[in-house]
Amino acid sequence: MIAALDLEGLRRWVGRSETQHDRCDAARARQLAASFDMDPTPWTDGAELPPLWHWIFTTPVTPLHEVGPDGHAERGGFLPPVPLPRRMWAGSRLHWHRLPRLGEPLRRESKIESVELKQGRSGTLVFVEVSHELRSGAALLISERQDIVYRDAPAAAAPHPSARAQPPVWREPLEAAARGAAARCTLVPDDVLLFRYSALTFNSHRIHYDRRHCIEIEGYPGLVVHGPLLATVMATLAWLQSGRRTPQGYFFRAQAPLFDGETIGVHSAAQGGSLARTEVRKADGSVAMAGEMAWG
Repeated sequence: MIAALDLEGLRRWVGRSETQHDRCDAARARQLAASFDMDPTPWTDGAELPPLWHWIFTTPVTPLHEVGPDGHAERGGFLPPVPLPRRMWAGSRLHWHRLPRLGEPLRRESKIESVELKQGRSGTLVFVEVSHELRSGAALLISERQDIVYRDAPAAAAPHPSARAQPPVWREPLEAAARGAAARCTLVPDDVLLFRYSALTFNSHRIHYDRRHCIEIEGYPGLVVHGPLLATVMATLAWLQSGRRTPQGYFFRAQAPLFDGETIGVHSAAQGGSLARTEVRKADGSVAMAGEMAWG
């Protein structure tokens, strides 16, 4: 597969940019709060947006005729046409200049920074680094570096479909869990939560809502939980634990996929007043995602 990849051709995408415009809409923030089982009533114009909630805004709007068979935008537009079947949001590094406020206009400026080829345990990997700057008027709000990884699909195998999740999704509410130096929230994502997050982010990738596609085409045991959804829950827990302080920075790295119906523990361990270490753990205790939130 390495020989089939035209790395120099893919690197012609470096420097390509796009701009998205939106409004930091209070109604959508209330919808995300309700999906997290948080009280939606405080989210009105002028309120500050919690960390990572900005991902539901300035999302690409792809016409339906430009969508591929897996529900993703066809390759070769803004992102390079990497000929590997699986794509995932591997992690991000973010810096806040200030939190966005509900009701204000938003503009996201994005640019392809690098395209790199690596060989991992699972085979060929292509890493694409994208920079994003979120602005409101002339004010820079958030600077972000996003890592996207493309990889080959594993050898075909008959998956063992996982059991569907049974309600409730949120076993400990986020707002109640964010107390003390070691906060912990337990949830069992279901197809309703994944559908809501897909809708709020205008993400039509079928691995998040089409169980038959996941099992029969992708070889997954169930619906794939969005990496950004998990990162947002981690960041929200740390933000609540801190007393809703504006963070200076946050980074996270995905380590393993999670599927609907799995029992997930979200942890935030405060390290004094300037740092919180966050994790998403599977039921067996293994870490699926890890991050750190810092305050100045």
